[in-house]
Amino acid sequence: MGMIYYGGAAEPIHIEDRALAHLKVVIATKLRRNESFTLSWRHPDGDSAGRSTIWLHPSIPLRFVFDEPEPPPLSGEWITAMANSANTSGGITIVPEHVRSSDEPVGERA
Repeated sequence: MGMIYYGGAAEPIHIEDRALAHLKVVIATKLRRNESFTLSWRHPDGDSAGRSTIWLHPSIPLRFVFDEPEPPPLSGEWITAMANSANTSGGITIVPEHVRSSDEPVGERA
């Protein structure tokens, strides 16, 4: 389970490593462009039930911490889905990864 340390918050945000690796790409791209946006997620099992949203801004300190020492292979489709949500009024929503089956045509979703 990876973590995001944001601003002066004492408690980190817990996000599964693979999702966090994809999220990092989207967040870094947005912040590099000097764009502010929101990030929303459901609380993981073991945390209090519910969901949270934070406002991300380029001037607020941000650190990503991963449990796994090696980065996972990235899915362009998953990054695109998160980036598309980042460009909406609701901001980035951590959406589940869609894994295409070998018999599913490209571009179609179940």
